[in-house]
Amino acid sequence: VLTLGSRIVAPPLAEAIVDLFLATPFEGGRHQRRVAKLDGDPG
Repeated sequence: VLTLGSRIVAPPLAEAIVDLFLATPFEGGRHQRRVAKLDGDPG
């Protein structure tokens, strides 16, 4: 989940932050099973 305040973060910076957020690989962790369910992976 990513939230950005529109009064604080200008649109160009918000776009850069979102691009970086989406490009960053998921490292797994404690929510891996939940993410797998969302992806349709039964394992």
